[in-house]
Amino acid sequence: MKTVIALGFFDGVHLGHQALMARAVERGREHGLEPAVFTFDRSPREFVTGKPVPLLTSPEERRRLVEESFPIRRVIVAKFDRAMMTMPWMDFLRVLAGRYNAGWLVAGHDFRFGHRNEGDAALLARGAAELGMGWDIIPAVAVDGVTVSSTRIRSLLEEGRAEEAGRLLGRPFSIAGTIAHGKGLGSRIGRPTLNLLPGGDQLIPARGVYVAAAELAGRRFPAVTNVGVRPTVDRDGGVTVESHLLEAEGDFYGESCRVSLLKRLRPEEEFPGLRELQAQIAADAEAAREYFRKFPEIIGGFRP
Repeated sequence: MKTVIALGFFDGVHLGHQALMARAVERGREHGLEPAVFTFDRSPREFVTGKPVPLLTSPEERRRLVEESFPIRRVIVAKFDRAMMTMPWMDFLRVLAGRYNAGWLVAGHDFRFGHRNEGDAALLARGAAELGMGWDIIPAVAVDGVTVSSTRIRSLLEEGRAEEAGRLLGRPFSIAGTIAHGKGLGSRIGRPTLNLLPGGDQLIPARGVYVAAAELAGRRFPAVTNVGVRPTVDRDGGVTVESHLLEAEGDFYGESCRVSLLKRLRPEEEFPGLRELQAQIAADAEAAREYFRKFPEIIGGFRP
């Protein structure tokens, strides 16, 4: 069966990316093609420059988001290596037509491909026509006058502007990982926390305290999440992602977890002692409860 392929790196699977995927599904229905997504296992920019590029989503998370949001069951995660980097632009289109049986291509207006990024939207259209494929070039998507892009979303998160980033993503930004044992400091001050170990390439947003939703063990819990180095109680300096669940306790060690950051309450700060820290944590928890009182649908009817 021929495919209609949405092309891109798709970090974040944001509203702009979703427009491409929606068009791929639409063309698939119109022409009897199987909708598919083509992405890479790593950031091309990271491979070319040798400098780490913090990611909004891992390849596994991109696949999950695509499959949960669209009737797309074919997500192609291609290896980005030297052969891919140096492939002439027309050869790349031939690979799509041959190896992946593409009958239609969907790309964003700024999509670049091939050796030295020589391929652009105009060349994609020309090459697709030569190979007998249809094509769509999707214009930029804007929200409140702001063009949606992974770069813009990263900048917002690095400034702690989680709500604005969520509007461009079309959902809250999340950090996925495994719950690990911490130092037990939360329990000692009466606020046990879940210590999340994110993947090595995961973008970590601005330090601070966030209203959050923690998904684990098949449930979704309201939470307060601290992203930072815990300056009052810990001098190690390593960045941690710690969540205090507002309505549940239990042993979740070793569980996979996804923490969605909904709103930043305050930046990270150091307190004179544990008493002041405990008072602030209690205030943060109450602020989070107030947030969920306003938006109970986030947790499915949360009642603090």
